[in-house]
Amino acid sequence: MSQSASPRPPKPLYSNVSPAVPSPCTGVCKLDEQRVCLGCLRHVEDIREWRSADDERRRGICAEALKRRSL
Repeated sequence: MSQSASPRPPKPLYSNVSPAVPSPCTGVCKLDEQRVCLGCLRHVEDIREWRSADDERRRGICAEALKRRSL
């Protein structure tokens, strides 16, 4: 008789979710002509990088978006 392995829990949608630096996404996902999101003000490349970025890089991305907001 073979013993069946217990089922694995499903992987989270975002594998590198950090409670220390929450996503600035507002759900308004529309890019302007400079490829900056009108909702969170992140550049499209920063949005792509977010999933694999560590907390320090995420803080940097948020700081860059904050600078865009004040312009």
